[in-house]
Amino acid sequence: MSSALVSLLEQAVSVLRNEARPRERLERLLGETCGLVAPTLHLTGEPLDDGPGRMVVPGGSEALRVTAVDTGVVADHVAAAVAVFVALAPVIRDAERRTEMRQDLQRLSREQGDLIGRTPVMRALHERIARAAQKNFIVLIQGESGSGKELVARRVHALSDRRDGPFVPLNSAAIVESLLEAELFGIEERTATGVRGRRGKFEQADGGTLFLDEVSDLSSSAQAKLLRVIQDPTVERVGGQGGRRIDVRMVVATNRPLEALCRNGLFRWDLYYRLNAIEIAVPPLRARRDDIPCLVEAILQRVAGDQPWRLTAEAGDALMAYGFPGNVRELERVIERAITLAAPPVIDVADLPDVLTGRYREAFAGDDTGDDSMRAWGSRYARRVLRQANGNKREACRVLDISYHTLCAYLAYEGRRPGRRRRALPVFEGADAGPTVVDPAEGLGPGRAQPYRAHPDRGPITLHDGPAPTLDTVR
Repeated sequence: MSSALVSLLEQAVSVLRNEARPRERLERLLGETCGLVAPTLHLTGEPLDDGPGRMVVPGGSEALRVTAVDTGVVADHVAAAVAVFVALAPVIRDAERRTEMRQDLQRLSREQGDLIGRTPVMRALHERIARAAQKNFIVLIQGESGSGKELVARRVHALSDRRDGPFVPLNSAAIVESLLEAELFGIEERTATGVRGRRGKFEQADGGTLFLDEVSDLSSSAQAKLLRVIQDPTVERVGGQGGRRIDVRMVVATNRPLEALCRNGLFRWDLYYRLNAIEIAVPPLRARRDDIPCLVEAILQRVAGDQPWRLTAEAGDALMAYGFPGNVRELERVIERAITLAAPPVIDVADLPDVLTGRYREAFAGDDTGDDSMRAWGSRYARRVLRQANGNKREACRVLDISYHTLCAYLAYEGRRPGRRRRALPVFEGADAGPTVVDPAEGLGPGRAQPYRAHPDRGPITLHDGPAPTLDTVR
């Protein structure tokens, strides 16, 4: 490449790394370098701006074309410069996608805070949060570990009329039972014994919100004390005399269903009825897989700094195929690990942990037989889904959205074998000739078709020209 083209390539790469609107800056760069008037870049699938007075600049391809005002003169080096941009077409599209993603993230951050999501389940969650925040009733948040229950609690606080008050979190599982009462209600100062007094979490949250996480881990005595405070919002410090009135809104969270714990005698029914005023269920990450690209971009922006990290298409597919039992918290650790081990600025499948990519490789990678046909890939994926469904074929049909017969066909596929001949195909010659079986390798020459005769004791065979009927595998 000439020095001018090398310089153009370096400037284009710099634009793609740093510019918020890369296409506009690239068009200006192309115009300044080649002397084109009002050049416009068109990626695959975009209509050409070839109206009156404009022309298609030579050097483009299906991946990228350039149009400009027709001046009647096109320099010889213009086609080579356009070819440089053609080579950068995938990078241009990726940069624009990242720009759109960043703009969406900024909008979602303004509307949703740190609880980001664009799927229908997340929109329904935010609507419920907005309604729950309008009243001062107790909110019970249920969801798996790592799904973002504390973010939901902070969002409820931010949208309520107590937003200017304190938000005080407390993890019940992290406090020893003997110290829990002091943490909740505080300690009265005793000068004679040297005990220093301090406020409890209820007093610290006065005028704001107290977030009590993992409430299902409270002991029976702690549940009784919490029930008393809910019934009468008055706290008495340990070793003190007399209570203090407080104005606190409680938001509690649990990763275990409280109703099931009550049935097993592990949680008080009366406390459950008090806490279950407004219930909010936080969906796990596997129930909103379409949010994974958005969450990954948000995590990259937060932990990667100025480095323009991006995921390959294969790495993105592997993340989408994983179940994430640890939910968003596990996704954060996966991205942090990838940033540490990957070669900048690309994160590939090899940079992800084996526990995450094992199922992806099993489902989508080729096997030792070299059979990469669509039926082989479909068979591997169907077997994977069937294992996830614990061998329940009807559940696998529901997940794959296929009929029972189609699933059985995928499971019965054994792959192409060396020297294996294709199955004979039925051929019908005339209305009265009856069906015949013809070897594809022999052709349709005279005398080579062997007629098929049904058993004389059996009835007529009905042949269906259309597709097989789909079984109702859901009911």
